[in-house]
Amino acid sequence: MAAYSRSQLLLLLLSSVCLCSFSSVFGLKAASGPAEPPNPPVLRAVDPPLKDAPAAAAAAAAAAGASQPRRATGWKLSEEEACREDLTRLCPKHTWTNNLAVLECLQDRREETEIAPDCNHLLWNYKLNLTTDPKFESVATEVCKSTITEIKECNEEERGRGYLVSCLVDHRGNISEYQCNQYITKMTSIVFSDYRLICGFMDKCKDDINNLHCGSINVGQKDVHSQGEVIACLEKALVREAEQKDQAHPIKEECQRAILRVAELSSDDFHLDRHLYFSCRDDRERFCQNTQAGEGKVYKCLFNHKFEEAMTEKCRDALTTRQKLISQDYRVSYSLAKACKVDLRKQRCSLDTNLPRAREARLSYLLLCLEAAVHRGRTVSGECQGEMLDYRRMLMEDFSLSPEIVLHCRTEIEAHCSGLHRKGRTLHCLMRIGRGDRSTTVDNVCQSALQTLIQSADPGADYRIDRALNEACESVIQTACKHIRNGDPMILSCLMEHLYTDKMVEDCEHRLLELQYFISRDWKLDPILYKKCQGDAARLCHTRGWNETSELMPPGAVFSCLYRHAYRTEEQGRRLSRDCKVEVQRILHQRALEVKLDPELQKRCMTDLGKWCSEKTDTGQELECLQDHLEDLVSACREVVGNLTELESEDIQIDALLIRACEPVTQAHCHDVADNQVDTGDLMECLVQNKHQKEMNDKCAVGVTHFQLIQMKDFRFSYKFKMACKEDVLRLCPNIKKKVDVVICLSTTVKNDTLQDAKEQRVSLKCRKQLRVEELEMSEDIRLEPELYDPCKSDISRLCPNVAFGNAQMIECLKEQKKQLSQRCHQRIFRLQEVEMSDPELDYQLMRVCKQMIKRFCTEADARNVLQCLKQNKNSELMDPKCKQMITKRQITQNTDYRLNPVLRKACRADIPKFCQPILNKASDDSELEGQVIACLKLKYADQRLSPDCEDQIRVILQESALDYRLDPQLQRHCTDEISRLCAEEAAAQEQTGQVEECLKVNLLKIKQEACKKEVLNMLKESKADIFVDPVLHTACALDLKHHCAAITPGRGRQMSCLMEALQDKRVRLQPECKKRLQDRIDMWSYAAKVAPAEGFSDLAVQVMTSPSKNYILLMIALSVCILFLVGLLCGRITKRVTRELKDR
Repeated sequence: MAAYSRSQLLLLLLSSVCLCSFSSVFGLKAASGPAEPPNPPVLRAVDPPLKDAPAAAAAAAAAAGASQPRRATGWKLSEEEACREDLTRLCPKHTWTNNLAVLECLQDRREETEIAPDCNHLLWNYKLNLTTDPKFESVATEVCKSTITEIKECNEEERGRGYLVSCLVDHRGNISEYQCNQYITKMTSIVFSDYRLICGFMDKCKDDINNLHCGSINVGQKDVHSQGEVIACLEKALVREAEQKDQAHPIKEECQRAILRVAELSSDDFHLDRHLYFSCRDDRERFCQNTQAGEGKVYKCLFNHKFEEAMTEKCRDALTTRQKLISQDYRVSYSLAKACKVDLRKQRCSLDTNLPRAREARLSYLLLCLEAAVHRGRTVSGECQGEMLDYRRMLMEDFSLSPEIVLHCRTEIEAHCSGLHRKGRTLHCLMRIGRGDRSTTVDNVCQSALQTLIQSADPGADYRIDRALNEACESVIQTACKHIRNGDPMILSCLMEHLYTDKMVEDCEHRLLELQYFISRDWKLDPILYKKCQGDAARLCHTRGWNETSELMPPGAVFSCLYRHAYRTEEQGRRLSRDCKVEVQRILHQRALEVKLDPELQKRCMTDLGKWCSEKTDTGQELECLQDHLEDLVSACREVVGNLTELESEDIQIDALLIRACEPVTQAHCHDVADNQVDTGDLMECLVQNKHQKEMNDKCAVGVTHFQLIQMKDFRFSYKFKMACKEDVLRLCPNIKKKVDVVICLSTTVKNDTLQDAKEQRVSLKCRKQLRVEELEMSEDIRLEPELYDPCKSDISRLCPNVAFGNAQMIECLKEQKKQLSQRCHQRIFRLQEVEMSDPELDYQLMRVCKQMIKRFCTEADARNVLQCLKQNKNSELMDPKCKQMITKRQITQNTDYRLNPVLRKACRADIPKFCQPILNKASDDSELEGQVIACLKLKYADQRLSPDCEDQIRVILQESALDYRLDPQLQRHCTDEISRLCAEEAAAQEQTGQVEECLKVNLLKIKQEACKKEVLNMLKESKADIFVDPVLHTACALDLKHHCAAITPGRGRQMSCLMEALQDKRVRLQPECKKRLQDRIDMWSYAAKVAPAEGFSDLAVQVMTSPSKNYILLMIALSVCILFLVGLLCGRITKRVTRELKDR
């Protein structure tokens, strides 16, 4: 008996969700034969009231389901002839006694086309008879008595018209009474198997059904579509209307609401969506066999398997239509509406009066509102967040669920992204085009639709939402980011940090940059940044003025504002909080290499990128290209590139590629400054100073040099220089922007103050120190000195094409090829050498090659005397050969012109104009004198006419050039051919010890060129003045000098005279080698006297004083003078007597 009562109650539960009397509308007309059930009998008025709900349900069911009055209590569907064959074929025998079971079997097991038309019509009339019987309202009144009282709207409904049950269906989510809830819920399978049985649906959608040819509404006429297909047809039409601009037959608004209401009412049980149920019946068994129906669980399961290969296309289409309806009204998703109901009310997501009510139901609006609440730290239930995650993933997987994308991006999809529908590939294709590649463009409306979709899905909060990204980056995440919890927002940050490393794969890189392009345009899409910086943004960037969902906020504007404040000093004020600054720097480091990830930069520089950088497509090349063409950019682009470069100078870690390339040298030499939380330009300065280290690879060197070159364009790009000298620049060098010009201006000021012995330097001490650093850095690469580089470009390509610029190698090459340089380049090189000789620290090659020797020999020497110190220690046994070679090069350079030898210039400042003025008169300011002045001073040294200080310096030069012929420019200039012919072996010796000079002296008679012979004779003449000038003779006579001439002061030929006297003194025995060398020298001097007679009295006097027969010559000269004197006296007296005699006459 209990079983019978339950079955009868269950039959009642199949009654209509929204009971309306359609009999008057349809004009129900009985079919002939047993296929047409007659009208149900009406219960007598005297019948007693039903005692309980089950009994009432049983009575009503019996009345409504009876085909004739005489068998009202026992009528069975299984007994009707029209359905007997279908029943036997489709339904198990144990269901035949239960009308409910028969009804469920026949309408669920197969589509209606598989059932005989007469049976189909019988079933429909049977259900309609059930739903139009007013006694069902009485049953609802009994079953849901307390619920009706609680729900005010339902309690006020007019009785007897079927509206009560309709109201209960609308509020079924608020029904807590078990029996009432079961009654309302279970009845729905009848209604949703036929749209005509839903209250008001036919009235609201009659015209739209006819206009769209979705089926017939006349009873007895064969439907074009099966009954579940009618609603499906309307649903598809509603979706198409949202996706297309022009509609021939737009659906009326009241019908649209009715369609969405039907979808909402069928959201908890997929059986109620008849079209989807029939389309996905097999797929449900395949994918969701163990999923219990109810609460939308089967829907969600099918959604999750939508893109499986085994999913049928028919089911996939039906699921897509359902998802599109959800995107138009979130309430179509039972689980989402239920999970987020309280949160929507709490977060006031339905109270924005600025937005139309229709939009508040949009899934995107719900997601944006609740995501904003989560980002601001407000509480949103875990269940709601879980549902949001599912639907955010759904939006990212299938672009077609966003009608704006379908509507506004149709052209782009057809042109570039066809055939990529599944797993978010179409969306990423659009995102790739939206990034603004120059080969393809995206319409602004499509771009806006993409941005809105990304904002709604918010993949920045959980990378798993983006299925395409998740699949592409899975291997990278497992290796590089395995320490981060799955789903954490920091996963995206980790991927960005490994963007250009070996761990990154190409597909992941593309998907990541496509997503980051859109995230970079809305700072709220980075949840960590938003959380840490929302207070700073409101305080500094006035974000309170922008609505959270407003589309008027300029792309990237907030982040641009934040990073401008991130690098402010305390003096500048209005700084970011520490946590926010860390996040801003993190993002800036990750995005800086990609121009497209900086919306402001991309917008302002789009024209310049196309004009100057169309070929620069590799990572980081676009920004480098813009920096290289800074002067050529339009003002707006130049400003933003300049600002970014200025930030980069303060925090070089913004250039992630450079930091990675320079990691070896950083770890070896700069780890102290690299570990500092605040960079302030120290790391770049350290890298520049260590460019010559073995750890420095090509990539790092190129990156560092590029940054140095960029710094030359504006002194602001060198952070330390800017901070140290900003006030000095404004005061002393206003209106000068280029760093090289600023350095020259300040250096000139410092130089003038020093020369004039100013009481107070106009350039501050901290600026002078940093100025020194800048000057040293500029000396490393000729490109860092435009005034030198520009005139020498053609010479570089002609003379030094394969020489590297770094480590001053190009400058050194030009110095070595000096004689072949063009005039302008030669002049610049001469000026450079003049500066370097006066300040050897600026001689990069010398300081680099001799770094260790300077530490060994010259630690206490003044910086400007380093070269002098090295020269003094050049012949030390501890001297490094490479350094010694470099010192020799600099000595050769110095001896070409006295102006390149500051010590000589100072010591001989009076002697040079006194003795060598004719040479100076012919000289130009920018070219060498080829050693003419020094040669002039050498001759005066031999004549012993120089001042003591000048004499000392010339003696040093003579001693050095006597050991190495290359240090005598005049000798090398005039005797190159003779040396090659007569002294090739000596010249080829690695160590020069005066052998070439000795060879020329010995072969004096064989020298054919008069100019060379004259130079050799000058050497002989100079050697008479000082034995130290003749290294071979000095070496041979070293012991004799010690024994016989120890008391003789060196210089002015005194020691040489001592040896000559010793040679003539038979009591003195000289060393054989010394004696032989002395005799050779006497012979040479004799020959020199013959071939090179004295050119003046001074030369004659020198020859006499240096002659071995000096005493004899002097005696004879004295006798001659005496004789002349006596003759003069005698002649004078005779002349005087004659004069008197004449007068006396």
